[in-house]
Amino acid sequence: MDGIVLDEVTPDEAGFRAWATARRNGLRRSAYLLCLDWHLADDLVQETLAKTYARWARITARGHPDRYVRRVLVTSYLDSRRRPWRRESAAAQLPDLTPDQAAADALDAVETAADRGRLVAALAALPPGQRAMVVLRHFEDLSVEQTAELLHCSTGNVKSQTARGLDRLRAALVQPRLTPGEAIRPTGRRTDG
Repeated sequence: MDGIVLDEVTPDEAGFRAWATARRNGLRRSAYLLCLDWHLADDLVQETLAKTYARWARITARGHPDRYVRRVLVTSYLDSRRRPWRRESAAAQLPDLTPDQAAADALDAVETAADRGRLVAALAALPPGQRAMVVLRHFEDLSVEQTAELLHCSTGNVKSQTARGLDRLRAALVQPRLTPGEAIRPTGRRTDG
């Protein structure tokens, strides 16, 4: 056993670790916007990073790890939505949380403001494909062509589905909040009475 190093880190593994450490939070936010559940987002990121690690040498040889990882993340999300029998069912009672877990959950709750909550609710109302396109186009800031390539669809499909998704988001977010004594005139203006 002399001379055997068990925990030697290869240059590929070191490169993957550095890349994953730098990108993990961004991947987690993107995953959350796709599935709207922090725990599922963590699972998606973990699955994505595991698939990426297995092919890291080939991915870096091609020179576009971010593009590949986004594609894996979105396809993993869409795959989980298509196969509901693979998902775990909710438990009737939650297990006790450790103080560290409770603190993390409290931070996640503080992070969601009222407007952010409305946006998340509006995103949740979108079908998974439209949600993926809206997130990729407007959160990840990908072009129409990049999104089409990532999702293996036409640019026309990306444009139409993104437009429909944005229309649904606008409708959900711009709805005026009326008090019982208010009415809306045909011009869209509020009136009292």
